Amino acid sequence: MKLFDELKWRGLVKDIAGSDIEDKLNNEQITFYWGTDPTADSLHLGHYSSLLTAKRLANAGHHPILLVGGATGLIGDPRPTAEREIMAKDTLNKNLEGIKKQVDRIFDGRATIVNNYDWMKDYNYLDFLRDVGKYINVNYMLAKDIINRRLETGITYAEFSYTLIQGYDFLHLYEKYNCVMQAEGSDQWGNITTGIDLIRKKTGKEAYGFTMPLVLDAQGNKFGKSEGNALWLDINKTSSYELYQYLINTDDSMCESYLKIFTFLSPEEIMEVVKKHNEEPHLRLAQKTLAKEIITDLHGKEEYDKAVKISEALFSGNVKDIDTNLIGKVFKDVPNSDMKSDKNIVDLLVDTNICSSKREAREFITTGAISINGDRITDLDAIITKDNSIDNKYIIVRRGKKKYYLVNIKY
Repeated sequence: MKLFDELKWRGLVKDIAGSDIEDKLNNEQITFYWGTDPTADSLHLGHYSSLLTAKRLANAGHHPILLVGGATGLIGDPRPTAEREIMAKDTLNKNLEGIKKQVDRIFDGRATIVNNYDWMKDYNYLDFLRDVGKYINVNYMLAKDIINRRLETGITYAEFSYTLIQGYDFLHLYEKYNCVMQAEGSDQWGNITTGIDLIRKKTGKEAYGFTMPLVLDAQGNKFGKSEGNALWLDINKTSSYELYQYLINTDDSMCESYLKIFTFLSPEEIMEVVKKHNEEPHLRLAQKTLAKEIITDLHGKEEYDKAVKISEALFSGNVKDIDTNLIGKVFKDVPNSDMKSDKNIVDLLVDTNICSSKREAREFITTGAISINGDRITDLDAIITKDNSIDNKYIIVRRGKKKYYLVNIKY
């Protein structure tokens, strides 16, 4: 299967610009770019599909440029509903460094990383209007979907000008690096075509672009969000275990699509996984394969194994196997409370709201439904002390088979 056919088979092509883009991708080695503004010090899982598409192109012999928008980040890409907050330069520079490190790792040092602030910071305003603004018609800009949607609620001149800067980015990379194609998410189509139009008017040459569809979950929400929060590619912001939990709970209906988008497994390997998964869906082979491929690519096999071990420990109740340094993250979403002195087990369960009354606490204890750090407690007179804790920091209480509570030792 040729490259462009595989991209389409994987569902990675939405819009294309350039009559012979398929031939360029299949038969030549070109330089292309993908860009992002440094709105945070880490990319998130929503960026990952675009990064992997760029990596596929690189693996096929094309040269990737990652543009980190130090200049455009100071303005902010127009959002559908409201203007973005202006970011402080110090914050932006910190974010730039974080993103550069991530991209360098994902591409194994093969990507050229550039910052549009380097060529925009000394650009005279009048010169920019003459060199760029003169070639882009206002009516053409108003017709852009993202701008058109903001006309009713209002759009500032700064945001309105964003597409001019991004269009010039493409022209600059075309002239300096012979970069002839831009690949982005579908929300960037208007900015891509602005750059292509500017290159054609300024140089008389053709440039290319394509967009990738927005990746959604089964509920129609953006992929890569958990409870409304982004799942970051930085392991210090989102642990491998958190990533594993998100992926292992992928809806069955989305597994085939995600395996195509987020893994480098061959078409034959993917269809074999899907076939086996459909035969025994309760084994969650597709979800486990997805989690293994993504986490291993981002953080390495050791981190994937660690995430699986934590998951198995929670399922079995053997929580002592969990690395102490990860307990806070693993249990960050469960009810937690503090213990400031030794306590009788019944009092502990009531004081920490694990049980609603002493009667309920006694019932859970006598039926064997309470475990402390994986050890079942059946003695109503048991005294829980710091000695029962993990590393003098945590007591993990399990009630029943699935309900966990975290007690922080504070004495």
